[in-house]
Amino acid sequence: MTTREILLGAAVTQSTEAVVSLLKYLGKQIDTLPQTVDLPGMVLVLNNKQDAFYVTTATSCSCPSAAYRPGQQCKHQRRYFPGTVAAKDTGKSGPDSILVPGKWPGGHNGPVIPEEVV
Repeated sequence: MTTREILLGAAVTQSTEAVVSLLKYLGKQIDTLPQTVDLPGMVLVLNNKQDAFYVTTATSCSCPSAAYRPGQQCKHQRRYFPGTVAAKDTGKSGPDSILVPGKWPGGHNGPVIPEEVV
């Protein structure tokens, strides 16, 4: 017996044709192109040009804003996953991060005192 694993990685933008095929497979009506498609753990969001859907999860998004500002939540993540916060937004580093945690409140590093620099 063969098992299939779903590999979750970075979100990848999907074409409208791919999303229409998915909706047909799921048995959903497609009279007009929906603005969003809710799936377990992710939301597909139609872009402004209406030629693609951004894949948005609590931890990643395939929109250009997420690519330009890594570690920060884009507007799609803030809207569709409001209870989650990106690692950089909390000031805490994750287990795979090379970010050195700060010693000041909020995980920030304080001002540099020249006498204490070695």
